[in-house]
Amino acid sequence: GEKLKKLRSEKRMSISEASRFTRIQQTYLEYLEEDLWEKLPADVYVKGFLRSYADFLGVDGKILIRLYEREKGIKQNLNKDKKDKNKKRKPINISPFIFTPKKILISTITIVIVLGLFLLYREINSFANEPTLVIFNPQDNIQTADSSIYVEGLTDKDSFLYINGQSIFVGDDGRFKEKLTLQSGLNTINVKAVNKFDKETEKSLSIRSDYKGQEVIENQEFSTDENNSAEIKIDLRVDPGPVWLNVQADGETVFNGTMLSGAVQSFKASSEIVIDSGRGDATFVTFNGEDFGTLSKDAGAVKGVIFNLETKLNEGNSQLNE
Repeated sequence: GEKLKKLRSEKRMSISEASRFTRIQQTYLEYLEEDLWEKLPADVYVKGFLRSYADFLGVDGKILIRLYEREKGIKQNLNKDKKDKNKKRKPINISPFIFTPKKILISTITIVIVLGLFLLYREINSFANEPTLVIFNPQDNIQTADSSIYVEGLTDKDSFLYINGQSIFVGDDGRFKEKLTLQSGLNTINVKAVNKFDKETEKSLSIRSDYKGQEVIENQEFSTDENNSAEIKIDLRVDPGPVWLNVQADGETVFNGTMLSGAVQSFKASSEIVIDSGRGDATFVTFNGEDFGTLSKDAGAVKGVIFNLETKLNEGNSQLNE
């Protein structure tokens, strides 16, 4: 629930707006974010809600479902233990020559003291130390011919992770993986982990991309097929970045990741392209050679903007403004 609430606040979306985009009742979204599992419907419906909410937030739905199942199981076990304690139990006859109330009291106090010292040591250690941050991929100071790259690594499972200032989802094992679209030339990728005591660990990567030549070839290939009415093309540019994007072409997801400031990505389809963006006012669109401006005038997230063969320039602008 806490993770869902933070991811939604990172997108600057109210819970009512999230309900409108996902078509999930606002009451159920509130139950999910407040961990009120007993008020939710059957699991099959809850998992459907989580998949839709994950798609809207731009995270892996399978991870959310695993977190939900784990936390619900913990809560059920706690409730079960509470019920068992309330049941009347038969007294246990313990030999006074082996156990005495004094020995039991001393043992209990000792266990409590040791456990308290352990928890105190862990909290002090967390407060004093910076969070773990290990980057598996990519290596620093590399050159690539691709227009995108995956940033993979490991941090503390309770830490918050940011790439170039944008919040990134961290799995329950502390692992993270995010796809970034690069701009031509030098790209600086800043990865930062922040723990609950606001201690930070920060690493910077320099990646040089020379994919610009490949984009020119793709544009030339498309220009030779301009007369083919059964094909549409979208060019997306982000400024300022980073911005999370999800793009579907003909019903299939062709991109789900983060584009850095100044990055450009091209997509083709035979019937329609659907775009979700974490920041509509920073996502610029060119549709079949026509400049449509930004997806939205507002700084919030936009979802389900459709471009198809029947889209005209004036209709497209009207759709984007809405």
